[in-house]
Amino acid sequence: MKVVVIGAGTGGLCAAKNSLQAGLEVTVFEQTGEIGGTWVFRDEVGKDEFGLDIHSSMYRGLKTNLPKEIMGFPDFHMTGGEQSFVTAKEVLDWHHEYADHFDLRKWIKFYHNVVRVKPHGESQWEVLVKDLKQNSYSTTIFDAVFICNGHYSAPSTPNFPGRKLFRGRQMHSHDYRSADVFRGERVLVIGAGPSGMDITNDAGTVAEIVVQCHHWQEPPNVPFPSNVTQKIADVVRLTEDGAVFSDGSTESFTLIVYCTGYKFTFPFLSVDCGIHVQQNYISPLYQHCLNINRPTMAFIGICNYVIPQRMMDLQIRFFLKFLTGGKELPSRAEMLASEKYEITRRLEQGISLRKAHFMGPDQGKYFETLAKIADITPIPPVFATVHTAVCALIRSDIRNFRRHNYRIIDDHSFERLT
Repeated sequence: MKVVVIGAGTGGLCAAKNSLQAGLEVTVFEQTGEIGGTWVFRDEVGKDEFGLDIHSSMYRGLKTNLPKEIMGFPDFHMTGGEQSFVTAKEVLDWHHEYADHFDLRKWIKFYHNVVRVKPHGESQWEVLVKDLKQNSYSTTIFDAVFICNGHYSAPSTPNFPGRKLFRGRQMHSHDYRSADVFRGERVLVIGAGPSGMDITNDAGTVAEIVVQCHHWQEPPNVPFPSNVTQKIADVVRLTEDGAVFSDGSTESFTLIVYCTGYKFTFPFLSVDCGIHVQQNYISPLYQHCLNINRPTMAFIGICNYVIPQRMMDLQIRFFLKFLTGGKELPSRAEMLASEKYEITRRLEQGISLRKAHFMGPDQGKYFETLAKIADITPIPPVFATVHTAVCALIRSDIRNFRRHNYRIIDDHSFERLT
């Protein structure tokens, strides 16, 4: 059985390794010359030398917002020094160690951009790929597809009224690399996730003033520089020299940074693949990963607010169990009913469609469900417990949560060290 893996980031490497161990023939297409996906730091922003969007959203000084003790894969842990929260380079180094340990590089075709994926017959796939170095195209038939192109490469930017009138500079956090860009500027940061907090703090060290707006009803306890103000209000519209907020206030700015997340994009999928994306809701998917219309295609790692490495490994093993005949999939009607139940439940809870794949406190149950359905080794519950504890600490003290270290005691308990 021939499988294609799109992308050589975290999910792609894991898909290749698990597929090879299952006895499958694997080809990985990676449009850059490196493994690691979003963890590869590049000073450049915008387009690369081949005119493709640069995937990296890393910035100088970035550290993980999850402890390394819960990152990594079940058979290849992330190790290192005493600190639980590690640098982006350390995470990238771990990817290289993983690839070398399982001898994955020989299966990766670097500088190969997937142009189109379309159905071939009842269950196969025709994949058109461009060799960027040779400027040539080739088509191959595969039995299954792992889509591992990541979801931190296509910025989601709100289209505020007046956006085109604003005379200053506007940028997304995706293109942020260092604080130099803020020197002497009047900065508006929109968003208060980990990157929004990091960027706000960085900007405060060199900017004239910084205003951070967000939805948190109680401003987090953050020791920002004195020139930083937090505003619990939305931007209503932009003006030529600033912004008008929902609390009626106005402020002048010279630079706006959108820390507003990313959107899912699969430009290589033909319309007859049976998948559509609406407000970041990818459908129809069984258990947030299998294409219900053509279940020899899997989307790996699209769920947010999870332990990504552990979840990706679980989703890949889930897909492979059915793909290799170890388990029979439910009927199409049953899978559609499962998806409908899940999205209806979320909408009734007031969760917006764009958060259809957010997990958070539900991730432990999601992990258990995948393992039970496919009869595969589950993720020990302690990992989701640590994730929940870290997220709570982030909300209460987002600038200091990385000062703590963690130790996994057993499958159900952990220790937080100070």
